[in-house]
Amino acid sequence: MSASLPPIPEPHESLESPELLELGPSVEEQCLRADAARNRARLLEAAARLVAEHGAATLTMEAVAAAASVGKGTVFRRFGDRVGLLTALLDHSEKKFQAAFLGGPPPLGPGAPPVERLRAFGCASLRWSVEQLELQLAAERGPDRRYTPPPRLLRNGHLIMLLRQVVPDADCELLAQTLMGYLDPALVHHLTKNCGMPLDRLEAGWIDLVARLTRTDPPPTGLRIELAPAVEPPC
Repeated sequence: MSASLPPIPEPHESLESPELLELGPSVEEQCLRADAARNRARLLEAAARLVAEHGAATLTMEAVAAAASVGKGTVFRRFGDRVGLLTALLDHSEKKFQAAFLGGPPPLGPGAPPVERLRAFGCASLRWSVEQLELQLAAERGPDRRYTPPPRLLRNGHLIMLLRQVVPDADCELLAQTLMGYLDPALVHHLTKNCGMPLDRLEAGWIDLVARLTRTDPPPTGLRIELAPAVEPPC
């Protein structure tokens, strides 16, 4: 016969208190994260100052480390490499642009017909590229990683979504890549700097390209796409 089970404790008998699991970060971890965030912000501030003074093409990890009074290894640990650092500098501006086309006012944001959003997206992207051109070119990735950064994938996906609403019978994935090629920073640099084309001409070309790809009528000649100010992204 098996041994009898131990008696169930009476209500007045104290049971051992269960050990609570720590679900959130500890105070020490929070302090470490805060320190890391401050150090990252200090490095980006130093990098932005160097870009403003000397241009993005000359920015080096060593120069940022010296300007921020830290070791070179610290900069590499925070950003990986020079492209990672330059991409981080573009991050805030990119988030503003993303917030504008994902949730901002029309015609760039939701609420306008998809063709109007396509026109507005290209014009806004061209204007953003011209403003950030030097930094974008300096942050350009090699051929093996050029088409995979998350911001590019997000923009490409946005174009596919709009194209599917306008031309559902087309190969929207390939058409989106065609449109992304028009907005490529290297092409924008070549057309504006080497060929001397004004931004207005590039915008007009984009609107004409959208009309031809979507088989829709372009807006009246000379009509400029008016865009609301970019929405500040949440911190």
